[in-house]
Amino acid sequence: MTCEVIDAVRVDGNHGAQQPVQDWPQTFFIQQESFMSVFASSRFLPRVMWADAASCAGTGIVQLAFTQPLAGVTGLPSSLLAGTGLFLLAYALAAGWMARRQPAPRTLIGLVALSNLGWALACAVLVWGSSLVLSGWGVAWVAVQAVVVLVLADLQWMGLRATRQVALHGQQAAA
Repeated sequence: MTCEVIDAVRVDGNHGAQQPVQDWPQTFFIQQESFMSVFASSRFLPRVMWADAASCAGTGIVQLAFTQPLAGVTGLPSSLLAGTGLFLLAYALAAGWMARRQPAPRTLIGLVALSNLGWALACAVLVWGSSLVLSGWGVAWVAVQAVVVLVLADLQWMGLRATRQVALHGQQAAA
C-alpha cells in the first residue's frame, strides 16, 4: 500500500475529531532526524559510558559487600560473586575513564559494546548451560544483568553509528 491509499490521521485536541495530516512525511523525517541527533550528540556516548560505569560499580559493590548473603539467596557460588564483583569495579573505573575522554575513544567503546554482548552471553550460559542450580532470585539476578548490558551495548552501538561521520570528518581534518 502506498501513502496515497493510507491517509495519516491527526486527532484534533479540542474536539477529538480526526483530520488528515498533510505534512506527515516531512514530520516523520524531522522527528527521525531529531531522534538520531540525540545519538549523534557529543554528550551521548559519555553519558552511556557513565551509565555503564555506574551499573558496574553498583553491581560490583553489592556483590562484594553482600557476597555470602547473595550466594545463599541466589545459589551463585560466593567465589563467582566476589570475582565478578572485583572485575566489575575495575571495569567501572575503565568505563568512567572513557566517559571523561574528549573525544570519546570510539575503538575502546566499540570493544566495551562487544564485551557487554559477551557478558550477556555469559549470563545466558550461566543460567541455561551450567550445572549450577540457581534459585529464582539467582536467575533474576543474572537476567537483570544480561538485560542491562544488552541495553547498554545497543546504546553504545547506536552512539557509535550516529557519530561515525563526525569522527571520519575529524580524522580527515587532522590529516
